[in-house]
Amino acid sequence: MEHALSPATLSELRRPRPYPAVSVLTPTHRREPDNAQDPVRLRNVMTEAKKQLEADPAVTRERRTDVLQQLDRAVSEVDLAHAEDGLVIFAAPGEHQVWSLARTVPERVVLSDTFLTRNLVAAQASERPFWVLSVAADRVTLWNGGGGHVVEDHTGGFPLVRGRENFDAERQEQIGDMPSTFRDEGTRRFLRDADTVLASVLRENPRPLYVTGETAALSLLDELGTVTKEATHIPHGGLAHGSAEAVWQTIRPLINAEERKGAVEVARELETALGRKEFAAGVDEVWHSATEGRVRLLAVEENYRVTVRDDGDHLVPAESGDLDSREDIVDEIVEQCLETGAEVRFVPDGSLRDAKGIAGVLRY
Repeated sequence: MEHALSPATLSELRRPRPYPAVSVLTPTHRREPDNAQDPVRLRNVMTEAKKQLEADPAVTRERRTDVLQQLDRAVSEVDLAHAEDGLVIFAAPGEHQVWSLARTVPERVVLSDTFLTRNLVAAQASERPFWVLSVAADRVTLWNGGGGHVVEDHTGGFPLVRGRENFDAERQEQIGDMPSTFRDEGTRRFLRDADTVLASVLRENPRPLYVTGETAALSLLDELGTVTKEATHIPHGGLAHGSAEAVWQTIRPLINAEERKGAVEVARELETALGRKEFAAGVDEVWHSATEGRVRLLAVEENYRVTVRDDGDHLVPAESGDLDSREDIVDEIVEQCLETGAEVRFVPDGSLRDAKGIAGVLRY
């Protein structure tokens, strides 16, 4: 199952497909007893997807057979034992993808000529993704972080491993052949190459960057690096060969501190915007501002969800399952704001009580 949404991946997902491009969404659960319902819900929503394909006169028999096979293959790849909060399945002629999201999604099936991506975009924004680079003299590992965990990432060919011929740092130090591992020319060249590869990764998928390693390694990166020079350095060795859990426990205090600092900064910006009358609050007001491209900063409580319908002039409350109801309007707003260049910040639940869960700082 896929987890990390890069700009290049999102662009590929948004390109037009031969009809039908099927998007299947269902909420999932991480823990018992709620996760006991996940297999049944998945089976039911897949049955609905197949029913819609069978009933659609615009779908040729050949394409129907192809997409049905793709859906079956996708289901075989679903790992509900390691589910997060939402599951999205995409299937079109000749292809399928399975996405696990750390944000809940409404249960729905959509047949179109493009995949439904707004829930992926909102989930990615809510996870506040970041990179961690763990450096040693013989190995550089890249970790993909966000949503309360990190996983090893192989983008750009990571991990980078230095050849072991003529490289035995411990022995060389013992016999005096090498005064310092990180003054060795081979190590310098190795880390310079790692910085170059990382620069390419960041061009394709820019995120905040943390770098872990021994103090000597971080000092060398300061001297040699380009992108790593601007990163947050954490003097902690051993993580280039370590586990994802060890990396997360090392980085976690910094992430938590930055999230608290960010929430305070967002509250301050909202208060200033209110005084300047550059402020929108509530889902209806924010939606209208977002569609006009006026939102500069969007603030959303982490678990804020609301179901609405459009009465022609405003978004009004609705029940889930109502005709024309929009259960993922918050995700629509998030995607729309990102599309128009706004900054999107998720804040702790209860932070936006006066704004009813969602607020924006306006450009004008």
